[in-house]
Amino acid sequence: MTLTQLEYIVAIDTHRHFATAAEHCHVTQPTLSMQIQKLEDELGVLLFDRSKQPVVPTETGQLIVAQAREVLQTSRRIPEMARESRDEVGGELRLGIIPTLAPYLLPHFISAFMKRHPSVTVHLQEMLTDQITERLRNGLLDVGIVVTPLRESTMTELPLFREPFTVYAAEGHPLLEKTLISPPDLAAEGLWLLSEGHCFREQVLNLCGASRIREAPLQYETGSLETLIKLIDRQGGFTLLPELATLDLEPVRQARIRRFAGEQPARDISLVMHRSFLKRSLINALRREILAHLPQAAFRQTPG
Repeated sequence: MTLTQLEYIVAIDTHRHFATAAEHCHVTQPTLSMQIQKLEDELGVLLFDRSKQPVVPTETGQLIVAQAREVLQTSRRIPEMARESRDEVGGELRLGIIPTLAPYLLPHFISAFMKRHPSVTVHLQEMLTDQITERLRNGLLDVGIVVTPLRESTMTELPLFREPFTVYAAEGHPLLEKTLISPPDLAAEGLWLLSEGHCFREQVLNLCGASRIREAPLQYETGSLETLIKLIDRQGGFTLLPELATLDLEPVRQARIRRFAGEQPARDISLVMHRSFLKRSLINALRREILAHLPQAAFRQTPG
């Protein structure tokens, strides 16, 4: 049994297709298939049910693949420990970030991070929280930037900051007559929401109270806060925006922002990793850079 063979069976389990797994492992499909067959012969068990499409692991195969992931994670930790002992920050960093953060947070820190650590190659992927956690479990991402807590025992969370919510309303909307907003005010007519699957949508629903929500007459499925802002400008209504999404709005739109009275509704933003995560020095360097480039007047760091 070799680490390479374990990498092959993990790749097949991840991609559920021999050709795609071979491409991911940078080998030909016959080479990959031969090594899988060799491992199955050595173990005396069938790891994958090849009669099904997509390919699925057998019951025994599921247990062996899970153990293979643990073994590979441990083996990858060895060169990582050597790099840390030399105080080196380098290599590849695969980062997932949710859509309601990506366009507003990344510009604050990513250029400075790349400049400070030129030997790091960063692969950025924008996706929903469920997709990020799934890819972290499968080893396809190193770290994610999401809203927490996730309440997943397999994940480690490193708090970054707490981001307040604001209200954005169309010109002439009754909410703009108020200097400060309280949660009961959100029962007003014309609320615009992000599409299903976005955690920010669920946070807005929780804050507004689902039973009191009076959505806009036009129902539009979008994952873009920028699209919501433009629709409100033309169609009327209001929505909630995280603070970062308001910082670069032009003055005419800034005038349509209202903040909450008292304790500010907010969301906690964290770095999340699988509990057996690697690249600790690299992830810690990323966290330092994010915190160093936040607009400190608008955000406060959450407790560790």
